[in-house]
Amino acid sequence: MKKILVVEDSRVVGTLLGNKLCKAGYKMVWAESMAQALALLGEEDADFFCAILDFSLPDAPDGAIIPEVVARGIPALVFTGNICNRVRELAWGNSVVDYVLKDNPFSYDYLVDMVRRLERNQTIKVLVVDDSAFSRKMMADLLRVHLLEVHTAANGREAMALLADHPDIALVIADFHMPEMDGFALTQAIRQRFSREDLAIIGISSSCTDRTMPARFIKYGANDFIVKQSFLAEEFYSRVNQCLDDLENIRRLREAAVRDFLTGLYNRRYFFDFGHKLFANVARKNITLTCGMIDIDLFKNVNDTYGHDVGDVALRHIADIMARRMRETDLVARMGGEEFCVLAVNADAASVPALFEDLRRRVAEAALDIGGGQRIGLTVSIGVAGSDDVFSLEEMVKRADERLFLAKQAGRNRVVAG
Repeated sequence: MKKILVVEDSRVVGTLLGNKLCKAGYKMVWAESMAQALALLGEEDADFFCAILDFSLPDAPDGAIIPEVVARGIPALVFTGNICNRVRELAWGNSVVDYVLKDNPFSYDYLVDMVRRLERNQTIKVLVVDDSAFSRKMMADLLRVHLLEVHTAANGREAMALLADHPDIALVIADFHMPEMDGFALTQAIRQRFSREDLAIIGISSSCTDRTMPARFIKYGANDFIVKQSFLAEEFYSRVNQCLDDLENIRRLREAAVRDFLTGLYNRRYFFDFGHKLFANVARKNITLTCGMIDIDLFKNVNDTYGHDVGDVALRHIADIMARRMRETDLVARMGGEEFCVLAVNADAASVPALFEDLRRRVAEAALDIGGGQRIGLTVSIGVAGSDDVFSLEEMVKRADERLFLAKQAGRNRVVAG
């Protein structure tokens, strides 16, 4: 659990923040003055993920706590009721993550969202492309305050090479005026390889006289545009965060389309869509596949005896065991109801029976705790078929399903393979 340092002299504000952070899965460490905060920062276990700082404290007016925290490499969010430009400039001048006003109840939710944003940013890569070393460093420094992994390039050629080495870069910030390849050409080159759903682009330029540049950048494939010479850090961060939020929302929608909402496993539609691609590689003799059809024994009795809520917990329990037992290269899906299916890629034929036998055993040994001191036993029956002598994915699934039926007939809680 990540620790968040909160320095706030108002007990009402501190309590509200603590409740919000706790619900979000963070641990708040609260100081009511700068002296208390410095004492906490001096302790051996002062491993704070970030800090939320009141601008005006009884022993630290005018944001004196901010540089003390930032100098220790702790990302800082300033939370204050003062809106004047002098305070704003003092806050931003200390390389803070954000400046949030105590002007409404939603400010607390915004702060928690920013902490979550910082946590996610640790796994996000951003590429800054600019022929000006000063501009590259300025933007890279701003991005690193938000804990983003930053790569830099001096021109389009370097940028494309970096994208080839780091295809998981989520955001490119590209200048217009560059040698070899200008920002428009770079944007077009990027869009030939990466869609808007996979990578966002923010165009930048020092020119504020060409009023068509923002529209042209966006028409060439950029998501946003900033005038380099006049942007504020607050605006820069808002635009960067908006692009990252949009990408994450798109990815969540994609996941929702291919995942079973209850168990988190892939759904039947994705199983057949991706399974056909895998089977095409079987036809070309690039891989082998093994199909395991898995059904929870007497699942109707669980629903009838304990209710559908417990039935849902049981489905998630089985799904979790399957996901942990199978390899990352295997496809695990919920086909519907209490039926699941596994496509094991390049599983050694001699070890296939043992693999599914081990899965069956793990389910049988992992009693499900349903609360109130009650535990129930669950078992599964499994039918297994290989890809050696079948001509389609559907035929392989059908054979595995027939063997699942035989496992049920033979008394359940067993594996029947070919």
